[in-house]
Amino acid sequence: MDNRLNDLTVEELKAELKKLKDNLCDLEDMHAFTFGRTSVHIGAEKAQNMQAEFEEECRMLSERIAEIKKALKSKVA
Repeated sequence: MDNRLNDLTVEELKAELKKLKDNLCDLEDMHAFTFGRTSVHIGAEKAQNMQAEFEEECRMLSERIAEIKKALKSKVA
């Protein structure tokens, strides 16, 4: 776990958690709109690269959310 998280207060951790969850939701909405609700005219290779970037960014945000949840549990307990 990031040592910087240990220095944050419970309120700061909650704010960071909310921000990350909002970012993840926005990313998912943007991806769904781009690939589901629009007619995207891009090549297959670019589409695959965009999908890979999306999955990596989601994974990183999810891992960070898990770290913050863990830090919150340790502070509250």
